[in-house]
Amino acid sequence: MVNLGAMLFRGRGVKLSQQFAVIGLGRFGRGVCETLHGMGYEVLGSDNQERLVNQVLQDHIVDHAIQLDATDPQALKEAGIFEFETVIVAIGNHLDASIITTLNLKEAGVPKVIAKASSEVHKKLLERVGADRVVFPEYEAGCELARSLTRPAILDCLNLDPQKSIVEVKVPEAFHGRTVAEVELRSRYGLNLIALRFDDKFEINPSPSQKLHQGDIMVVIGDNNDIERFLRSQHVH
Repeated sequence: MVNLGAMLFRGRGVKLSQQFAVIGLGRFGRGVCETLHGMGYEVLGSDNQERLVNQVLQDHIVDHAIQLDATDPQALKEAGIFEFETVIVAIGNHLDASIITTLNLKEAGVPKVIAKASSEVHKKLLERVGADRVVFPEYEAGCELARSLTRPAILDCLNLDPQKSIVEVKVPEAFHGRTVAEVELRSRYGLNLIALRFDDKFEINPSPSQKLHQGDIMVVIGDNNDIERFLRSQHVH
C-alpha cells in the first residue's frame, strides 16, 4: 500500500526546507526517521546508545546522527538541536528522561516539540512541561486497526483533524465510465476529489472531463461523516 501522506507530500528526491530532529531511536523513533527521510526531509537522529546511532546511519534513514544524553541541556545545545523548528522526543519508556528532555527543549525556545507518551500520567506530565503535542503510538495503532476493520473500502487515510480526513478509495462500480463532473462528488456528498491514481500514475486535481474506471483509486478530502455517507451510499467494498 502506498503511504498516503508520503504520496501527497514527498519531494521525489528534492530536499524540503523543513528539518526535523528525532531524540530516541527505538522502534518508534526509527519509524519517524525513516518516514520523514523517505519523504525528502532532512533528519537528525540522536540517542544515548551508540549502537542505535550507528544502526540508523548504516540503514541510511537519517542525514545525520549523534550520540548524546538528551537530559543534558549543554549536549543538546552543542549538537545544534535547539536550532530545529520541530523536535520529536521518542523516548517513551523512560519517563524521567522523556520529561526532562522535553523541558530542556521548550526552555531553550524550540517552537514545536512532539513527545511520545506511554501512559495518561506521562501525557499529563509532558503537557505540563510544555510539549506542543503528545502521541500514543500503540493506542493510535489500535484505533487505526479498528478503523481498517470497520471501513475496509478505505485503502489509506490521512487524518487532518478529528473531523476531516484525506482518504484513498476505489472507484465504485456505479462511477465506471462516468466523468468527474458527472458523479458530482462535491454537490452530492460534500467531498472534493484532489487526485486520481491509475496505471501507476498519479494525477493531481483531475479535469472534470476525466473518465473514472472501476479499479482506479480516488483521493478525496472531506468531513468524516460525509466520507462515511458516501461509502454507505455506494456500497463500496
